[in-house]
Amino acid sequence: MNIGVVCYPTYGGSGVVATELGKAMALEGHKVHFITYSQPTRLDFFNENLFYHEVDIKPYPLFQYPPYEIALSSKMVDVAKKENLDLFHVHYAVPHASAAYMAREILKVEGVHIPFITTLHGTDITIVGKDASLEPVVTFSINQSDGITAVSSDLKKDTYDHFKVTKEIKVIPNFIDLDRFKKQKKDHFKKAICPNDEKLIVHTSNFRKVKRVDDVVKVFNEIRKTTPAKLLLVGDGPERSAIEKLAEQTCSIDDVRFLGKLEAVEEVLSVSDLFLMTSEKESFGLAALEAMACEVPLISTNAGGLPELNQDGITGFICDVGDVETMSKKALIILDDNNLPQFKKAALKRAQEFELSNILPMYEDFYNKVVEDYKDKVSVK
Repeated sequence: MNIGVVCYPTYGGSGVVATELGKAMALEGHKVHFITYSQPTRLDFFNENLFYHEVDIKPYPLFQYPPYEIALSSKMVDVAKKENLDLFHVHYAVPHASAAYMAREILKVEGVHIPFITTLHGTDITIVGKDASLEPVVTFSINQSDGITAVSSDLKKDTYDHFKVTKEIKVIPNFIDLDRFKKQKKDHFKKAICPNDEKLIVHTSNFRKVKRVDDVVKVFNEIRKTTPAKLLLVGDGPERSAIEKLAEQTCSIDDVRFLGKLEAVEEVLSVSDLFLMTSEKESFGLAALEAMACEVPLISTNAGGLPELNQDGITGFICDVGDVETMSKKALIILDDNNLPQFKKAALKRAQEFELSNILPMYEDFYNKVVEDYKDKVSVK
């Protein structure tokens, strides 16, 4: 199959999932064409079935903001015709679904019939899409999609609750590459950070308010009152400076390290004992799944799709958003040397259910169904 993939090329979860899925499809023999404004960060290896098409956005004095959606639609039309695409798969509704709709309709006029699938990832529905200025277009373009997927049942429910979506949404969860995300022997790294065998706590995110990273610091501060521990904070974003100040005020500066953005985050996860995810909204929790694959148990909130991933009392514990006291108490249960090995084992076992080889066939089957249904629809007309 010839697949056109539209995504954001940055470190965000939707771009990572889109790129890793495209790479996996290429290895299965499908031709995958990425269409976006810069090369996706995870598109980091050569394969004869992988292609990248850059959307050219020309500045023009009339526009305060370049019209990316129009440029994207035009590029999609161009690639579809030149590469004989069978399907568009767009990740993140805003503005990719409306661009795909426009491209599909333009191609129809030229006698080319290509369906498109929209995958909903989270903030495109829970935050951005709810903006009153965008909602009508988001609703329309989702309903015009020839197939719709969501990364969790909670996100599917959110979509139906907040948008007048009339089409069926198929839940296909996020996935993990267990060849990459696995526990590695990095004992020297652990010893350098925790020279006195302290427990190592980790959090990774984009440091936005919704992640509630301040709660991570507060939970850690409670843990270290009982158990010697260190905290690693991986990532960057708008709240980082405020979190740095909070850590300085409440914790020993030697116990908290800010590592910034890391490409090889699995190396940090490999030496960690506990992952904290304190978000007030999380459509799935990809960072948590990456931790579990490296045998790191979780303390997570009950927000969004996290309860669909984290098994309370088995792979970790689920707590109310903002309940620092309970999170701290549950964390100490996990970190107890009598309990930690079992939690680590359970975390890995759960992560294996989301291994890429289990999820990839779901997408392939859905692709085939959408293409066949669209052919039938066109032939009837």
